[in-house]
Order: sequence, then structure tokens, then C-alpha cells
Amino acid sequence: MTVLRIFTIALITLCTAVAWAILGSTLQIRTHESSSQMGSEVADVWGFPLKQLHPSAFYHAPTGNNRKVTLQPDSSHVEVTLQSEPKKRGLLWHRTYSVQFSAAYQFTNPTPIPQTIYVQYQLPSKEASYTNFAFTLGDESLRRAVPKAGVITEALTVPAKGTAPLKVSYESRGMDSWQYTFPDASRVQGFELVMQTDFAEINFPSGTGSPTARDRLKGRYWWTYPDVLSAPAIGMDMPKVLKAGPVAARISFFAPVSLVFFFTVLMLMGVVMGINLHPMNYFFLAAGCFAFQLLFAYLVDLVPLHLSFVIAAVVSLLLVCGYIRAVGGKRMLRVALPAQFAYMVLFSYSFFFDGMTGLMITIGAIVTLALLMTFTARVNWAEQLAGKKRVLPTPPTIPPAPPGKLPAAV
Repeated sequence: MTVLRIFTIALITLCTAVAWAILGSTLQIRTHESSSQMGSEVADVWGFPLKQLHPSAFYHAPTGNNRKVTLQPDSSHVEVTLQSEPKKRGLLWHRTYSVQFSAAYQFTNPTPIPQTIYVQYQLPSKEASYTNFAFTLGDESLRRAVPKAGVITEALTVPAKGTAPLKVSYESRGMDSWQYTFPDASRVQGFELVMQTDFAEINFPSGTGSPTARDRLKGRYWWTYPDVLSAPAIGMDMPKVLKAGPVAARISFFAPVSLVFFFTVLMLMGVVMGINLHPMNYFFLAAGCFAFQLLFAYLVDLVPLHLSFVIAAVVSLLLVCGYIRAVGGKRMLRVALPAQFAYMVLFSYSFFFDGMTGLMITIGAIVTLALLMTFTARVNWAEQLAGKKRVLPTPPTIPPAPPGKLPAAV
């Protein structure tokens, strides 16, 4: 193992790293194009994040200026069922969902005379579609209630100190998150919301409040506001879904780290075992490792993410380990197989889990260092780097014996 040979192997590693960088950049471009084209298509079908606003009402005060007096519901009972239904388009998964919403509100006429109360109900989104929509104010179901600019406004004459019940229900679809919000600085009284989900991964959007009670086994959550000023919004993010494009790109960008570990182990263990592979051997090994990310990058369009990863990993293992077996024998194979599996496969699989990659690389580096220190402790690096081998003394030459006589013992 000479310095020139090490430099050549390093150059091969650098060229392979450039190829991985190009592959990762290509994946990023494909992902961006897929996000731009497919994202709008998914939004057209499934809609955007839904935000349901708390309803309000008003009446005209019997004064000279005929001013509006705003009313908030005295009591509210809301039930929401969220079902995660992620959809795949190109290299991306979109966090789509369906929602079933039903709510019962009650408004009170606070004056000692009858009032015409105007109830305003804003739908979550102008672009969303609503099926099985029902809007009942008082005792009358307003089947012809039509929103204007996304808001339904209906009037009801309420007797003095009387109440006006409002019931609303609908089914719709959205993307990424669902929220229930309140007007700024409003006073919320007698409010309860019950949410049912069909997924276990719970994440509340920024700016929303935590549930008052929860039953995670059944996927039910309760928010109760008996009497709250500036009540926080209520919301739920859809579960995260692994996106093939970003995962494949990150694996490609970090693959050179794995290759450095792999080649380091092969070179040092080759010194210990007396098997020094030629730089051309390392060139083919680098190509076999590169085949892993290349095949994975183009399989994820057609095959599920995990299955694509398994197929690409098996193909790369067969290429690399088969070649190692041919040029280095079984002894070298016993080193190369676990090394490639650990550095190329396990390191890459850590990108499937958020926050695990750095820990995996750190643990792998420490374990590798410990093993290499153990196996190379007795190596004479001065001789190895100089390319010299220890010369054994030549045994003395025994002169030929005369005919008919046995040679004398040395």
C-alpha cells in the first residue's frame, strides 16, 4: 500500500462523490417539478388546508345610529372526524384527508324585546366542495342557503330573552391540516369540541391549543372552553408521510460518507490480511456502490419506497460482494459484506427516520475506529507506506555431493 495508491483511490472516491452530487441534484429538480405540477392537481381535487371559523351573529340596536351588536354563541358542541388518506403523485406523497363535521350552537337574544338576529357562518374554504351539507337555523332547515364570498348569512326573529339554535353539518376534503379558529379577542363560552382521528401520529399546528383530555388508544381528543377570553385555535396536522424524492436525494448526497468508511475498512484490513487491491478494483467497487442510489432513484417512481430500497440494496450487495469474492477471495468477502451492509445500506436506511442519521454515522464511526485500532495495532506503517516488505535471510547454499557420497549435515 503506497502513498500513490492511496491518492489514486481517493481520486476515485472524489469522482464518485461528484457523480452522487449530480444524481442528488437531478432528484431535487425532479422533485421540484413534480411538486409544482402534481401539487396543484392534488389541491384541485382535495382542496387546501381547512380552517373552520367560529360562527357569530348580530342584530341592529334600536338606537338612532342603528349600530350593529355582535353576538357569540352561548353554547357550542362540535364533533369532527378526520381520516388520513395520503395520495402519491410522482416522487411526492401529499397529506390529504377527509373530514366529517357537525356542530350545534345556541345564540341568545339579550334584549327585553324581540330582535331579528342575523347569523353568519363562514365555510372553511371557498375552493373546497361540501357534500351532505345541512344548515338548520331555529326549527327550519334552510336547504337553499347559499354562501356569498364563502359566508352564509341568515336571519331569524328571536323573542325577548329567547334562543336561536343553529345546526351545521357537512363532509369535505382537505390537505395538510385542519383547524377550528375563533375571532380575535372574543369571549368563548360553553364550548366543547370532540375530535376523532384514525391515525396515531399526533401533531398540533403552531398557534393551536392542546386538548383538555385525550384518549390516544381510541384516537379521541376533547377541547373544552367553559369561559375563555382569546381562546386558542384548535387544530390537527396530518401524519407525516415519507416522500420518495427528498429521501432519495438526501441518500445520494450523503453516500460519499459511506463510501469513505467502506474503502477505509477495505484498505486497512487488506494490509492486515496481505490482500492489497488494485485501484482499478476500487473503481469497480465504487461503481457497484453507486448502482445502489442510481437504481433506487428511478425505482421509486414505479415501486413502493421500502420495496425500491430493498431491491436496490440487494442488487448493489450482489455486485460488490460478488466482485470482492472474485478478486479477494473468501477472506476479503467476510470483511466486505458486513462493511457494505453497515455503511451503504444501514446508513442509507437511517434517512427514513427523522433525526437518526447523525446518530447512526457517529455510532458507526466510533465502532469502526475501535475495530480498526484493534486489527491494525501491530502493522508496521513505515514499511507499508514505503511499499517495502521485510526481506528474509537467504539460506546457505549446500554444495553438491561427490558421486556415491551423501552430503554432510549442515
